[in-house]
Amino acid sequence: MEDIEDVVVAGAPPGLRLPLTAVVVKPKKKPRARSIRGDPLSRNPLIPGTQAIYMKTFGCSHNQSDSEYMAGQLSAFGYAITDEPEEADLWLINTCTVKSPSQSAMTTLISKCKDAKKPLVVAGCVPQGSRDLKELEGISIIGVQQIDRVVEVVEETLKGHEVRLLTRKTLPALDLPKVRKNKFIEILPINVGCLGACTYCKTKHARGHLGSYTVNSLVERVRTVISEGVREIWLSSEDTGAYGRDIGANLPSLLNAITAELPSDRSTMLRIGMTNPPFILEHLKEIANVLRHPCVYSFLHVPVQSGSNAVLTAMNREYTVSDFRTVADTLNELVPGMQIATDIICGFPGETDEDFAETINLIKEYQFAQVHISQFYPRPGTPAARMKKVPSTEVKKRSRELTAIFESFTPYQGLEGKIERIWITEIATDGIHLVGHTKGYIQVLVVAPDSMLGVSANVKITSVGRWSVFGELIEEPIQVKESTCEEHRVEEPSPSFDCCGGLCSKDVEACQCADNCGERVCNTELEAASASIAVDAAVVVKDPSGGKFASTIRSMLLRRRNLRSSERETVGSHTTKFSGNRQRRVITGKLATLDWILLSGMFASFLTAIALLALLSSEILSSS
Repeated sequence: MEDIEDVVVAGAPPGLRLPLTAVVVKPKKKPRARSIRGDPLSRNPLIPGTQAIYMKTFGCSHNQSDSEYMAGQLSAFGYAITDEPEEADLWLINTCTVKSPSQSAMTTLISKCKDAKKPLVVAGCVPQGSRDLKELEGISIIGVQQIDRVVEVVEETLKGHEVRLLTRKTLPALDLPKVRKNKFIEILPINVGCLGACTYCKTKHARGHLGSYTVNSLVERVRTVISEGVREIWLSSEDTGAYGRDIGANLPSLLNAITAELPSDRSTMLRIGMTNPPFILEHLKEIANVLRHPCVYSFLHVPVQSGSNAVLTAMNREYTVSDFRTVADTLNELVPGMQIATDIICGFPGETDEDFAETINLIKEYQFAQVHISQFYPRPGTPAARMKKVPSTEVKKRSRELTAIFESFTPYQGLEGKIERIWITEIATDGIHLVGHTKGYIQVLVVAPDSMLGVSANVKITSVGRWSVFGELIEEPIQVKESTCEEHRVEEPSPSFDCCGGLCSKDVEACQCADNCGERVCNTELEAASASIAVDAAVVVKDPSGGKFASTIRSMLLRRRNLRSSERETVGSHTTKFSGNRQRRVITGKLATLDWILLSGMFASFLTAIALLALLSSEILSSS
C-alpha cells in the first residue's frame, strides 16, 4: 500500500527495488473464499448477495482504502470476497491513472476477464478521468466518489446490465462497512482531490478539486478504529498538506485533534501521508511538533520530483528547490530521528543534462533512505504529453544512473547494537520474519510468532541491510509510565498535547524530547520508586512455614510499589517473553484492591491454620 505517487505495478519502483535476497513485505494472505460451485442457487444472478467477487486494486493507499470500503459493503450484503479469479462470479478492478504501466496492467486484466466471460465492474481513477476509453466500452464503471453504491452496481451487472456512475458532489461517508487488507492498519482518507495543476499528472482529472472531510468526522473515525484494534492509522490523500483549505481548517488542527485521541500507552501509531512542499511551508513548526509526538511516526513523504528549478517550473509544481530544502532542513533540525522520503521523475520533457546533474547533486546531498524513482510517462490529456520529449534511451539511462547512486547509500549504518521500540503489523513473505517499524518508520525484521502482530516491542538491532534492518526481541517488557510534562513544553506547543504526549520514561527514545523533559521528570519518578522500595523493605514478615508465604507478600508489595511509582490505580500489561525459540505469554493484571483482599485472605488462612493446629494439639494432650 503506497502513497499517491508511489505506485507499484510489477514489483517496487526503481528506487525501492529489492535484491533477490531481501525480504519483501506483504500482509498475511486471507483464507480463500468459500467454494460456490456446488450450489446452483448461489450462482443465480437473480438472488443478490449469493455470489463471489474477485477484487484487484492498483495504485495508491487512497485506492486501497476505497477497495476496503467496497469489500466491506459487499461482504455486509452477503457477497464472498475471493482472491481466486477463477472462483468468482464477477470481477471488480479498482484502477490507477497516475502512470502508464498501471493503466496497461488494467487493460490486460480487462482482456483476461472478457476471455473468461466474467461480468466486470471497473472502479477508480481510470474510468473517472478517462470515461471514454475504448477498453471501457460495454463495461460497468463506478467513480471514485460513488463507492458507497458498489452493491447496486454489482447487483445490476450480475443481471447483465451496464451501469455507469460517475457524477456526485458529496463525499462517501467514513463509517461505511470496511474489510481491511491488514486488520491492524486503517487507511483514513482525509480529503480527495488537490489544489495543484501539475502538467504531468492526471490524478486531478480523476479526483477533482480539493474536498476535505470535517475534523469531527475524522476524529470520530479514529475513535472507532482504535476500538476495533487498529494499531496504525495512515492519513491518506492526494496532498495531505492541502487538507482543510476548502472548509476553513488546516492540517495542524486536524493532527492535534487526532493525536489527542491516540492511546497514551502508544499502542496505536499515526502515519502522516504524502504532502507537497507548497502547503506545508507555512506550518513547518507545527508539523514538526506533531512529528515529535510519541504516537506519531517521525516520517514524512515530501516529493521534490526534480533538483532543477527550470524543470519544476515546467512541471508547474508551485515551489522551488530552495523551498524543498527549507522543508527538509527544518524537519531534520526539529524532529529527532526524522526520516524523509521523496520522489524523482527522470526525463521530464525539456530536462537537460545540467538539470539532471542538479537532481543528482540534491539526492547526494541529502542521501534519503527512500527515493521513489520514476521514468516520465506522458499521460493523455495532460499538458506534458504535448511537450517535446527526452529520447527514451536517455530517460532510461538517467533512471539507471540515479538508481545506482541511490543504492550506494547506507542510511542505516550505525544502528547495529542500538535498542529500538518497534510496532509490528505485518508478516514477511518468507514466512519467518515479522515486520515492524521504528518511530522513524525504519523497517525492522524480527523472528517472532504471529501472536506478536499488533504488538509493540523493544528490539536490539543485530544487522543492517540496504532496505531494512534485522533485530532481536528483548525479553524485558516495555514499561510505559504516565506523567504530565507540564513544566517542560517545547517551543510553540500544539494545543492538544504536551511535549511528551503525556508520557515519560528514562528511555530517551520513549520521551522523544529528552532535552526538555526527559531527565528531570523521569528521574523524579525513579526517585519516587526508590523511596517506595525503602518503605516496602521496612515491612518484615516472619514465616515459619518455609518462606513461601513471605515470598508471596514480597511479590504483592513489589506490585504495590510499581503502582505507586507509576501513579496509577490500575495497570494492565500484556508482555511476551522469549528464550531462544520458545515463547511464553505472560498476562498479568495488577489491581491494588485485589492485592489487599488477597493479602488479607492469606493472613486469615495463616491464622486459621495456627488456630487449628493449637486446637488439635490441645485435644491430643487432653486425650493422653
